[in-house]
Amino acid sequence: MQTLDVDNPGLPDLQFVLMVAALCTADIPSLNVPEDVRRTVFDRCWALLHDTPPPAGNAQRVLDLRAGDEVTLDALVAVIRNTLHDHGYTTLTWDHGPSEPTQSTSPDAQPLIDRLQYWDPAHPPPVDGPSEAGQN
Repeated sequence: MQTLDVDNPGLPDLQFVLMVAALCTADIPSLNVPEDVRRTVFDRCWALLHDTPPPAGNAQRVLDLRAGDEVTLDALVAVIRNTLHDHGYTTLTWDHGPSEPTQSTSPDAQPLIDRLQYWDPAHPPPVDGPSEAGQN
């Protein structure tokens, strides 16, 4: 069971907003927040960012925060917390494992992804040839 404390999520604000938005638009039956409250949270966040009504389908219900600033982010956090508190939720809980990616990785990103698989210094990546470090 995974949990997210609404008031002390242990995440930076941007990650908190993106996480809650993703939970509110995901088809996760075990999430302890009913569909109408999820929709309200997302719709209020959308209204802070757009002058148009939110999309109807969950696949299109994505918050693009790239054009926002710190004030917008603070407002989104406040809207999420206030809406969830108004409906009696202080902790989000759900039981859902990671899902398979819905998009393939671009060829340009694949080398970075391959390197990140070996992020643990205790288990370095296999070396194909002699190391060039220290050679001039």
